[in-house]
Amino acid sequence: MAQYQFLSDEWVVEARRLHEEHAGRAGAVAHQVRMNLVVTEVPFGDGPIDAHLDTSDGLIELDMGHIDPADLKVTVDYQTAKSILIEGNPQAGMQAFMAGKIRVEGDMAKLMALQTTPPDPDAHSLAEQLKAITA
Repeated sequence: MAQYQFLSDEWVVEARRLHEEHAGRAGAVAHQVRMNLVVTEVPFGDGPIDAHLDTSDGLIELDMGHIDPADLKVTVDYQTAKSILIEGNPQAGMQAFMAGKIRVEGDMAKLMALQTTPPDPDAHSLAEQLKAITA
């Protein structure tokens, strides 16, 4: 399986393909949130990457660009984003938050609610596939 740099254009194309492949298999997300994400210190490109997470229709949509309106905005550095989203390391997220590397603007309760959602088996399968395509 080919590997791509996390959040590169090639990685995004392959991640979308995998997401579509898994569409309809995961259970509904219990908590609704519309979150904008800004990833800083990206090792390629000309600046930060804007993305979003939207669970308002009961499914997880994670894609590029910002949405409006959003419940909150999270700003995080590239390595921390990769540790949390690809490596599945919640401890890295907590440490980064405590060190001020993660900034949250907006409804923090919605972010906390997402952390209490039990993992879906199919979401775990998708996460493993995303990990496999990440260099």
